[in-house]
Amino acid sequence: MRPGAHALARWALGLALLSAVLLLGTAALGPSAAEPPLGTDAGWRAVLPPYSLDAAPSSGLVSLLLSLGYVIGGCAVALGLWTARRGERVPRRAWSVAAGLAVLAVLVPPLGSADHVNYAAYGRIAVAGGDPYVEAPVHWAGATDPVTSAVEAPWTTTPSIYGPVATLVQAVTSLAGGDSLRTTVWAWQLVCLAAWLAVGAMLRRHGAEPSRVAWLWSLNPVLGGVLLLGAHVDLLAAALALGAVLLCVRRPLVAGALLGAAVGVKLTCVLLGPAVLWALWQRRLHAAGSPAGTPAEPWWRPAVRGVVGAALVLVPTTVWAGSHVLDQLLRARRFVSLATPWRPLVDALTGPLPNDLVRVGVGLLTPLVVLAVAVLLARLLPRPVPPEPVAEAARASVVLAGAYVLAAPYSLPWYDALAWAPLALVGASAVDVLLLLRLSAYALAYVPGRVLGMTERVQTLTLGFRREVVPWVGWAVLLALILLARARPRAGADVAPRGS
Repeated sequence: MRPGAHALARWALGLALLSAVLLLGTAALGPSAAEPPLGTDAGWRAVLPPYSLDAAPSSGLVSLLLSLGYVIGGCAVALGLWTARRGERVPRRAWSVAAGLAVLAVLVPPLGSADHVNYAAYGRIAVAGGDPYVEAPVHWAGATDPVTSAVEAPWTTTPSIYGPVATLVQAVTSLAGGDSLRTTVWAWQLVCLAAWLAVGAMLRRHGAEPSRVAWLWSLNPVLGGVLLLGAHVDLLAAALALGAVLLCVRRPLVAGALLGAAVGVKLTCVLLGPAVLWALWQRRLHAAGSPAGTPAEPWWRPAVRGVVGAALVLVPTTVWAGSHVLDQLLRARRFVSLATPWRPLVDALTGPLPNDLVRVGVGLLTPLVVLAVAVLLARLLPRPVPPEPVAEAARASVVLAGAYVLAAPYSLPWYDALAWAPLALVGASAVDVLLLLRLSAYALAYVPGRVLGMTERVQTLTLGFRREVVPWVGWAVLLALILLARARPRAGADVAPRGS
């Protein structure tokens, strides 16, 4: 450990705590431009979380508080990772603080978007016998239902885009909440808390270096603010996908079921399928090179068991969800979000060229760009030492999910969950910094988070930053990735991903 690392580690912990206080405090202020109203309950439900004040903070205040929280949080993670590379361990009591902050995050209302209200509405429609993949919330029950009528623009006319497993979980939380939006949202928050804690527990149990687990997940206030405090479905998908990666060698049937469930939450989790197959192939190679002389099981046998496990989840849930489960997803596949590196290109070409032609071109180029970014990430990420199939799968997962979030035309900050969940299982590299820069910039881009409730000035600043600044941050990350990969011609200098 270098001199001063201990003091800097204390600073990192202090900054992380300050960031968490700012984010949690903003949520506790009550409905605002960052937080949709959840209504009030009577009777015994009135004493249940989430709790908040009715302070009516201005859109400028909540934007300032959240921006400070994310900037300070990003600095805390960067400093924490720097000290971790110099041998500074996270104090044991910090784990209790991290768990306490996670619990506090589900005692206050979610903020940063109104997605959790959409989840409640889709679950409500499903429980009532409707089809959330066809029914628009604004039209359900004559727009008088206490849950579905709370959905906000621009999602009032949008059916569900989520997979059948997500809808099933949303239906369960709707059963728990009944006609109470607040209780339904809290039930969903508890699902997110379980997923958040499960990822941290799986990483530590598998042997990831504790300080990396802390700064990349458990003590990461930017990620926690975006995912847990935001109560996004991507957190559930990431937890299931990580479980599939960790179990793919020892329990391929269970791993397949978990990966099938993850895909049934968000279709993008199918990206981790090749990572699982890679682990099974590496298992065969390692077994063949073992001195034990035991014949290696053909790699395709556990792969078949994994496919069976995935089918056991996906087939019945898809049948339950109905034939329209992919309709909205197919309609959305040509969208380009404002903060991605694709946005300046699309804006420059739309006008001289027909909009439909531009979107088709983006769709054709996207797989090639994602593949190129994956190759660059693979060059930068160190290989595990000693070689081990699950660690190889984790590395492949970061490569594939990281390439997707960095290069996809439509990407939001909570999409990063799939890349961050396995990141602690991989050795430290420049990829940590690049993903942190991307996450922090996108978190800032979507402050305060709601379409409604912003003053004209705040809306101008928010949309200007999102559309005119953050795409170039994305380009800078991609340029840095290219330069760093060229400076490191192979994924050598292998680093063990695990702690002692």
